[in-house]
Amino acid sequence: MQGINAGDTAFILMCTALVCMMTPALALFYGGLVKQRDMLSIMIQNFVCMGVVGLIWVFGGFSLVFGPDINGVIGNISTYFGMYHVGIGPNPAYAKSVPFIMVFAYQMMFAIITPALMTGAFVGRFQFGAYLLFIAFWTGLVYLPAAHWIWGGGFLAKMGVVDFAGGIVIHTAAGFSALATAAYLGKRKLGVGEKESMPASLPLVALGAGLLWFGWFGFNAGGAYAADALAAYAFTNTMLAGSIAMLVWMFWEWLETRRPSFSGVLVGAVAGLATITPASGYVEPMAALLIGAAGATVCYYAKYVQKWLKIDDTLEVWRAHGVGGVTGALLIGVLASSHINQVQASAQQLGVQALAVAIVAAWAVIITLVLLKALDAMGILRVPEEVQLAGLDVAETGERAVNLWNMDSKRAE
Repeated sequence: MQGINAGDTAFILMCTALVCMMTPALALFYGGLVKQRDMLSIMIQNFVCMGVVGLIWVFGGFSLVFGPDINGVIGNISTYFGMYHVGIGPNPAYAKSVPFIMVFAYQMMFAIITPALMTGAFVGRFQFGAYLLFIAFWTGLVYLPAAHWIWGGGFLAKMGVVDFAGGIVIHTAAGFSALATAAYLGKRKLGVGEKESMPASLPLVALGAGLLWFGWFGFNAGGAYAADALAAYAFTNTMLAGSIAMLVWMFWEWLETRRPSFSGVLVGAVAGLATITPASGYVEPMAALLIGAAGATVCYYAKYVQKWLKIDDTLEVWRAHGVGGVTGALLIGVLASSHINQVQASAQQLGVQALAVAIVAAWAVIITLVLLKALDAMGILRVPEEVQLAGLDVAETGERAVNLWNMDSKRAE
């Protein structure tokens, strides 16, 4: 078909598959970090996003983001509803050389993983039925408008705001909503003498982190919608930022505790990857190193802000994703090079980036609290205290993550 480039299409197919893999990878990452009794409950919360958000994306979600702009606020829901007019021909407004259906599929993977990111903040406290309603309405009221404002030609895009792969749309929105949810639900209920941090399996965390890093190449490089120089820059910047962030996080932890931790190394890398995401297609590789180092530093020391706030963000989603996404988005205004992608660092660019971060963060927090209030009024939000103490896996799924021969044989049968 005229306009379609086979190489670019193959590249976006691969990137879409890589981003799709990131949601199951996130399930492994989070599942290994939580207590064994809650592993399945958080993993199913991640996986189910692929079903719920996938259907939302077909029936109105894609159209609300990428449909014709309505007053800078939202896209026209009827334009692409039910994949109407989403075909194999290119749409030059978004991608000149790949089928428009691949823009649909690629962006669907972003929509899916965004609410999944939040789950690490409220481990063991959110009833599953309420969670399903929450992610459905959160996607519709937070993610879709924010994505349109920046990626769909909304009012922030018209002001000059840029976000290559989701530092504002994804990480800022999810990170600040996660913080608001953790604050609203309150602290976890722990048994007598029980520690808050009891990772079930660090090797599982490592597997999840490795797969996330692998998938992140598609997450960022795919934003070019072509196998070209811009994709190469985003790909390289992703690797460099993750690498240096891992080492910088390890340095700060080693300096503070006199020893490194494996979990710290893994979390540091993820923080760096989140930080470079919005800037990956706008900066030189040396700038990516600075962004990765800055992201690791800011995210690491954000723990003192979280401690001051006294919010039980279980897996510190706000630190890694919220703070990382904000940092990367702001650094576009400081380090962007027009040589890469027609965006130049300036005070004006920094200003519009800061405004966008503030608007999306505030919108995410406000809508999240409204949704939580509504679910709470229905009496279906919080998990009972006795279930928290026993673990959500058996109570909500009737299953266990691990069944060894010497465990309760009667229950296993």
